[in-house]
Formats: sequence, C-alpha cells, structure tokens
Amino acid sequence: MGAVHKEFFTVRTVAEALAGFRPERRTGSERVGLDDAAGRVPASPLVAPHDLPGFPRATVDGFAVRAADTYGASEGLPAYLEVAGRIQMGVEPDVELAAGRALAISTGAMLPRGADAVVMVEHTAEAMPGTIEVVKPAAPGDGFVRTDEDARAGDVLAPAGRPLRAQDLGMLAAAGLVEVDVCARPRVAIVSTGDEVVSPDTAVPGPARVRDATAPALAALVREAGGEPDLRGIVPDDAASLGRALTAAKDGADVVVVSAGSSVGARDVTAAAIGRLGEPGIWCHGLALRPGKPTLLAECDGVPVIGLPGNPRSALVVFRLVGMPLVRLVGSVTVAPPEPTVRAVLDRDLPSSAGRLDVVQVRVTDGVATPLFGRSALLSVLTAADGSIVVPEEATGLPAGTEVDVTLY
Repeated sequence: MGAVHKEFFTVRTVAEALAGFRPERRTGSERVGLDDAAGRVPASPLVAPHDLPGFPRATVDGFAVRAADTYGASEGLPAYLEVAGRIQMGVEPDVELAAGRALAISTGAMLPRGADAVVMVEHTAEAMPGTIEVVKPAAPGDGFVRTDEDARAGDVLAPAGRPLRAQDLGMLAAAGLVEVDVCARPRVAIVSTGDEVVSPDTAVPGPARVRDATAPALAALVREAGGEPDLRGIVPDDAASLGRALTAAKDGADVVVVSAGSSVGARDVTAAAIGRLGEPGIWCHGLALRPGKPTLLAECDGVPVIGLPGNPRSALVVFRLVGMPLVRLVGSVTVAPPEPTVRAVLDRDLPSSAGRLDVVQVRVTDGVATPLFGRSALLSVLTAADGSIVVPEEATGLPAGTEVDVTLY
C-alpha cells in the first residue's frame, strides 16, 4: 500500500484537473498577415474600421426601383416601369432614380440614390423596348444590403480568444485588416524517456527495444491545439539525465510534456525530477481515469508540466483530454473549436467503476458504436477507432442500447 500511496499521492478527477489546474502562463503576441492567420488567436478583439459593405449593395440581378412604384403588382395586373439605363459594376451611380423608372443592376453593384429596393429579374418581363412589367411587389430593403448591414464601424469582427476561421478571414479582408495581432503559438517541449525507447528512424531497434511512437503523435496533437512542438529527443531513465533534460526544456518552452517510462520505478524518477524542477511544483500525481491514471500535472517556475503515462495509447488519451486544453489555455484560447461528434447506439454492455472516468475507443457503423478493447500499450486500438466515448465518473457502466455521444477523430 505504501508504494501505491507514494505513486499516486494526489489523485484528481479529470473535471478537477480541467477546472483547477490553471497556470497563469500566457504567450506574447505577434503580427501576422491574413495568409498566416488561419487558426491563430486574436490577441485583442478585431474591430471594423468602417461600415461594411460601405455602400448599399445589390444582392440579386434585376432592377433598382422605388418600392412604392411596385405596390399591388401581380401577374394579372403588373406595374409598368421605364428602364432608364444600367448601373455599372464598380462605379458609383451618378444618377438619381426618378419615380416610375427602373435601372438594370447586377449582384454586387451599388444602388443609385432614390432606389430603396431591387426587383429580381425573374419577377419582371419586357413589355416593350425600354419598358418592363413587374409582376411581384417589392418592399423597401428587398434585394440589397444596407451600407452598415454586415458591420458598423467599431463592431467586433472577430473576438479575442477564438481561433480565426475561414469566414473570419473573409470578414477581415473585407474590412481591409490584412495584418492582425495574434497570440504567439505556445512552444511545447516534448521529452521522451525510457531505456528501451529508440528513435523512430532506427532501422533495426534490436531486442527489447521499441521505436518512439508517442512523440510524433503528441507533436501532431500539439499542432492541432495551436501549439508549436519541440521534440527534445529521448532521455535515459536516470534522475541526473532527466533533470538536465527537463531543465533545458523548461527554459525554452511554454509547456513541457514528458512521457514517463512504463515501469513504476521510471515513473518515480520522473515524478522526482519534476518535483525538483521549480515552484510551486506538483499539483496532482494521478488522474481518476482509464487509461491514463499515472498522469502528473505541475507548474514549475511558471511553466506548466505534464507527465504522461509511458504507454502510447494512454499518453494520447490523456493529452487529448487534458494536454490540448492546457496548450490552448497558454495560447489564450477562451473559445475552443468544437469537437466533431455523432450520436450512436452502444452495441454491448460496457462495464466501468464508479469514481473513475473511462475513455473507450469505438468503431461506428450505421449509427452503432462497437467498443474496441486492448492493452494500453497497443496503438492499433486507436488507429482502428473512429472515435471515443466517455463513461462518466458516477456511472458503473453503460448497458447495451444506450445512446452515446462519440467524439470523432
């Protein structure tokens, strides 16, 4: 019992970790062009410098009219209007529309003075050369957008804290904001440990050796969370080497991630090294989670540190749940991108233990979720899965037929 108590001296739930482990570390800001701004996080709200679109703009092909001239129009009793010309694209009209007249206009062109609606061309017919008949009445505001309908000067076009999406970039471009101040990407140092671990480019690992499968996968998740991975290589399972490696990583990173060795002794070495890394030190050592119980969270001299389990599948499950939100937090993300999910029906009983959150990989076929099982060292369970489901801490399992939310990979 003493060894178990030592290994997991402060066990937390995943919910406690997400809510309670909130290091103050934040990255600085930098200016980037729109070409490099996708997915970046505005450092402050981005506001419209002027009204958008900036002029009354037609949204349909047809005729600019005075709406009052079309009141009561129908197919049986059309309104007749004289066509006084055509509005040129990209040119401010130099005429004012008079009563009883219409001006041909294309989508995107500027409305002339005096016009308060655009009649779609489908609702008109040529009665005779130079005259149209309107068979459907238009109301003021039909067929165009107002000068400030997209945005008013000073309106927030993109809030701080939410990664910029394609549509945000389009709005910023429309406003002429071609350079924006964004939060710098968090630099995430990834340290691999283990006497049995060798580089992925090792042609023949040799007996009792395995290639490092965790670091490249973690690097991909770091990028997905908006961070910049810094792979620091593989460190032997000894206190001195690990201490030096972690100190060097901490000094140049915003977040440090270390995948501990798989043995209890290696995890103890990792915990001791992190405990000496800086103040205030270890926040928790153990999560009420399967897979991924031997997880460590710490803050060392202002730098958050995550100690992950040695088994690759456990490490990736934990990093998705806890590590990615932490990287986003350090990068000042306050509105995380929603994860894609799908509803499915569980096709078999799923046992669990109360007080522990279980993350179960599933394959989804025709709305049916099939759990995939295997030891935490097996990455093939993850690669075969379409996503995962969560059995909450308070549950003792889920019966077959339960509707579940599958978070898709």
